[in-house]
Amino acid sequence: MDLAVNFLDRHLFTKYSIYPNDWSEDYWLRQCITVYLFLYVGAMLSYFTLCTVNFVFIFDHKLMEHSLFLKNQIPREIKQSVTGGCVHVFYALFIVVPEVRGCGKLYTLEEVQAEGFEGMLLIIRDVIGLILFSDCLIYWIHRLLHHRFIYRHVHKQHHVWKIPTPFASYAFHPLDGFLQSLPYHVYPFIFPLNKHAYLVLFFLVNVWTISIHDGDYRVPAILRPFINGSAHHTDHHLFYNYNYGQYFTLWDRIGCSYRTPSVLEEEAGKIPSKVKQIKKHTN
Repeated sequence: MDLAVNFLDRHLFTKYSIYPNDWSEDYWLRQCITVYLFLYVGAMLSYFTLCTVNFVFIFDHKLMEHSLFLKNQIPREIKQSVTGGCVHVFYALFIVVPEVRGCGKLYTLEEVQAEGFEGMLLIIRDVIGLILFSDCLIYWIHRLLHHRFIYRHVHKQHHVWKIPTPFASYAFHPLDGFLQSLPYHVYPFIFPLNKHAYLVLFFLVNVWTISIHDGDYRVPAILRPFINGSAHHTDHHLFYNYNYGQYFTLWDRIGCSYRTPSVLEEEAGKIPSKVKQIKKHTN
């Protein structure tokens, strides 16, 4: 995140004297404010842009005809995303600011004097490591959020949307959103991580989160048993105790919480149509 903070300082805050003159670029309060603005404004820009594009061009609008689709649902999803995000980002400051101040193991290829094939191998290592680490921890955090003593206070707010739209992708209780993003913030304190790869993956996980709420179930047949896509996550919203995973189905299979998505069984002729199946299990 320090790359983004330094970029904003160089091209905006310092250049146009936004902060008081006696606030140096490494002053902790200034960094807190800059990080907050970067995370919240960046999140909202990507949220409204990506969700709108997804909703217009990808989302299955027939789902909005279902009886479980709530009145004024999209404005409510947006309101919860915008208001919850304010607090979520505040929580994130306590771990992101120390990272910006150099407490983690983030690095650039120049800093470790790696280039060419060696640099590429380091980035591949970091990408695979962060994806596998976050996929594992998010599964267990998500499953913990479904514990009966926690669910009704925190995670239930997200499951109000039984037929979610892309705009539900950020619609969490602030603590819920923070906990599920925690693995991405914790990883660079434990393992080396390339700064540029970190920013790219942090953006892409938001894209993925939107995609699993869009009702578009198209995944290459060969990958369906392994990828936790929109079909899997739709069943998670409907049946609660299945398909907690983020990217892959591995941990659901290990944790005995995997459910073959209803839409895939429908295609195989094992169950009635998608809408009938949803009504059957939720009336």
